[in-house]
Amino acid sequence: MNAPHAHTTSWVTQRLRERIEAGTLLPGAKLAEQQLAGELEVSRNTLREAFTALAAHGLVERIPNRGVFVASPGADGVREIYAVRRVVEPAALLWAPVPEGTVERMESIVTRALAAKERADVPAMAAANQELHRIIVGLNASDGVTEMMERVLARMRLVFFAMHDQPDFHTQYVLLNARLVELLGRGERAQAAEAMRGYLDQAEAELLGHLERDARA
Repeated sequence: MNAPHAHTTSWVTQRLRERIEAGTLLPGAKLAEQQLAGELEVSRNTLREAFTALAAHGLVERIPNRGVFVASPGADGVREIYAVRRVVEPAALLWAPVPEGTVERMESIVTRALAAKERADVPAMAAANQELHRIIVGLNASDGVTEMMERVLARMRLVFFAMHDQPDFHTQYVLLNARLVELLGRGERAQAAEAMRGYLDQAEAELLGHLERDARA
């Protein structure tokens, strides 16, 4: 018997998206249609509609005669992600209103990230990073920008999973995030925006270098 929510493509899409973002379904993993339909108690047609929605967000890709796979963003995907982030995030830090309590929320995330760093918990560091950047994006107070950036940050999470064997990559961004929040808390918004631009340039270069090394291996 189907679950009560089974006919809602949006529910299935969200469940699969959560698994992808949590790393339960990693980049390159094949999405077994029959197995997932059984686990989620949905029809295969509903599941296929969810695949279509996820593909539109760049989270899965259909490979003819092979099936549907969790997307593995390559170099072009990384460049596209960072091109968008360079426009949106520094601008938010420089110009967007900062509601009361926002800096405190960001400080709390940094505290959790630092604790994860001490435990060498890479998934928790990556999750905290995503949460912090969602808050930065949210400063724009634009539903359109937030929706667009949700797609970008979801694809960003896939890129981060490619760095699972490079824990220092995540560690350094915990410290850089702490610096961003410190600058914002002091009202040094121009410096925070400039630090964000440098941060994004550095991350993009590291990710592209990692992909290049993998391609040569």
